[in-house]
Amino acid sequence: MGIYPVSLEKLIEQFSRLPGIGQKSATRVALYVLRSRNELAESLAKNLLEVKEKIKFCSTCFNLTDDDPCPICCDENRADGTICVVEGPGDQLSLEGTGAFKGRYHVLHGALSPLDGIGPEDLRIGELFGRLDKEGIKEVILATNPSTEGEATASFIVRLLSERGGKIKTTRIALGVPMGGDLKYLDRMTIEHAMRSRTEINP
Repeated sequence: MGIYPVSLEKLIEQFSRLPGIGQKSATRVALYVLRSRNELAESLAKNLLEVKEKIKFCSTCFNLTDDDPCPICCDENRADGTICVVEGPGDQLSLEGTGAFKGRYHVLHGALSPLDGIGPEDLRIGELFGRLDKEGIKEVILATNPSTEGEATASFIVRLLSERGGKIKTTRIALGVPMGGDLKYLDRMTIEHAMRSRTEINP
């Protein structure tokens, strides 16, 4: 038997199932909800249900949205001939948050991983190629993660694009040493990418 009432134990268990939340954090959150006014629990429950009921994938870019197509795909000002390919919705949010990219996105929902049984047919790669001619894409920016799976996915897409005759420019986001990084603490792959992606400095 737990040290808390059964209903509270169940709430702690549910919170602890969320990524990044351990038992102690789950307990703190559950106790906070318990001490708060009823309005907090009611609005939390309402918002959880709304997210499950209303959020879906955009039929064009496959990002999360409550309108289909999503606002970015509907924005004609974003139709500049560039499309940025990312692994997941979280990656898209991170890039969009910088304000540095003004084109459109395509979310693959994963990366190639043969050991895990994830092949090209499990990702939204076919849908990506269906958009190229339709949207007049001139450049594909590959922003997959700097992991073995992300690199394999980027290489696979590059090969497919080259088979189309190389009409579309293909670029990869720069990978390497982060701002404020210390070389002696970086892994070998990061340093290799930094060396390969070095740029000329003009006085």
